[in-house]
Amino acid sequence: MSKRAPLQRAKALCALLLLPATLLLGNPAAGETGQSNLTPTVLRVSAIPDEAPTELLRKFKPLGNYLEQQLGMPVKFIPVTDYAAVVESLAAERVDLAWLGGFTFVQARIKTGNAIPLVQREQDRHFTSKFITADPAVKTLQDLKGKSFVFGSISSTSGSLMPRYFMAKDAIKPEDFFSRVAYSGAHDATAAWVQAGKADAGVLNASVWDKLVANGKVDTDKVRVLATTPPYFDYNWTVRGNLPSALTAQIKAAFLALDPAIPEHKAILELQAAERFVETAPENYQSIEAAARSVGLLR
Repeated sequence: MSKRAPLQRAKALCALLLLPATLLLGNPAAGETGQSNLTPTVLRVSAIPDEAPTELLRKFKPLGNYLEQQLGMPVKFIPVTDYAAVVESLAAERVDLAWLGGFTFVQARIKTGNAIPLVQREQDRHFTSKFITADPAVKTLQDLKGKSFVFGSISSTSGSLMPRYFMAKDAIKPEDFFSRVAYSGAHDATAAWVQAGKADAGVLNASVWDKLVANGKVDTDKVRVLATTPPYFDYNWTVRGNLPSALTAQIKAAFLALDPAIPEHKAILELQAAERFVETAPENYQSIEAAARSVGLLR
């Protein structure tokens, strides 16, 4: 060994110590997985499929572009096939941010233990469901005894849980009261079922009903609102609980910054059927959890 070898090893060690920590330990932001509490390189967003997939994507695209600008990172929408898949995706950290109904938030909170509701639309603090029918002889809910009835998804707050809860208060158990109970899977599908005569009556969320009427997607000469539920807390945007707190705060601030006085923001808000977004908290959904337990949808 030459006398210069110790000096060369010392220089190599110094060079190694000067390397950035990310080269020694790996880049914590690498990849799209966004596992654990590391900052993801892509924000993965999903939503309960309470409307047709094409409609969900159309509504999300401008919001996704806005979030990309505000957060300085790519945003990717990940569609799912049913409500349970959103809950599973949050729990498995395959999704970072999700649009949930009140009941699916309760399920996600129980499943993950730490899902955080960030914001909701103002109307989600006093949301309602609409009972609809195309039968001119039906004047009240009691007139539906012995007829067929359609809900949305069984996990839907406004298309299943809360209508079922309020019917129970009127001593109506759907499986005993109606001749047949079915689930359409989505609010717009429920309206289509009733209009086509596939069910004598059904229930869907008030926001989707209003949009279908405004866009001429339902024939109000055939289908009409029979009754409206009392108000309850519903939808929100939720993040997985171990998302970095700084990114969580950025997402929340981005939603709260949407201003209807700014034309670009107004277009985004209109697609979300929102006048503006407001803060929300887990405590707002305690009554939803209690309702789900009372009708046996949560044990």
